[in-house]
Amino acid sequence: MTKLKLGPIADDKPVKVTVDLPASLHRDLVEYGRLLAESGHSPIEPARLIVPMLERFIGTDRGFTKASRGLRDGK
Repeated sequence: MTKLKLGPIADDKPVKVTVDLPASLHRDLVEYGRLLAESGHSPIEPARLIVPMLERFIGTDRGFTKASRGLRDGK
């Protein structure tokens, strides 16, 4: 089984956003969704992967965390 950073995708009410993706990135997202299905989940459509990936990216970005904490603290 492939170890992926992204786990199950929560079913949440989406907000519609239009994004143009390079074809190579779309192919990678399709493959990522397929690999998730191999780990016991249903295949995930590429559009549903984008939000959790961005959330994980922002959530693990130490520079962003530090900068946003500074803004909240008034620094």
